[in-house]
Amino acid sequence: MRSVVLDTETTGMPVTEGHRIIEIGCVELQGRRLTGRHFHVYLQPDRAVDEGAVAVHGITDDFLADKPRFADIAEEFFEFIKGAQLIIHNAAFDIGFIEDEFSRLGQTERADINAHCTVLDTLLMARERHPGQRNSLDALCKRYDVDNSNRDLHGALLDAEILADVWLAMTGGQTHLSLSGEGSENGGRAQASAIRRLSPERQRTRVIRAGEQELAAHAERLAAIEKAAGAPALWLQMEQAQQQ
Repeated sequence: MRSVVLDTETTGMPVTEGHRIIEIGCVELQGRRLTGRHFHVYLQPDRAVDEGAVAVHGITDDFLADKPRFADIAEEFFEFIKGAQLIIHNAAFDIGFIEDEFSRLGQTERADINAHCTVLDTLLMARERHPGQRNSLDALCKRYDVDNSNRDLHGALLDAEILADVWLAMTGGQTHLSLSGEGSENGGRAQASAIRRLSPERQRTRVIRAGEQELAAHAERLAAIEKAAGAPALWLQMEQAQQQ
């Protein structure tokens, strides 16, 4: 599955008051791996950037003065996202602005992003998994141990890269393989325990094959993982790869 992690910065909000996109940042994933392809552009919005927005992302009117307009990059941007699963934090915000930009160009077909892409909102996903907790991108970075130390200000490409790491952590299940004992020395890291060799004369473990009900429950669980993650479970991906 091809996915595009996407973020935008704008002149302010809401879009209904004429605010515009001033930065788009996208990174591409194939399956669950970053491909190295990205789309990044700053845009001249033909209006002033609100002071409150500048305080968030640091992008000023002077910086944008010589940048292209959305019309100049609309084709390239659409081709980059077309057919992909879009992974966005608070998707309604970004999708609303993107659809507004296409509408301004009279490109009504492209103004319905859901007709060309599937959209996965990591904010909604986080709220389902962590109800009652803070689920901002910074909060998720802390929760999933994702490095965001370079995020002094918001930036579309940087935030897309960080969100890609967060999404992979959120949907990847176990993130640490512990082969250690129960101790908590070394700043909370447990000390490795000695390897215990098994006797070659030991009684062999009996293999119990899964029954029909267990196989059905397994398939149901994989389907639930795919629904929650927006992508097939790694187990299923490996099985499909072996069949090919």
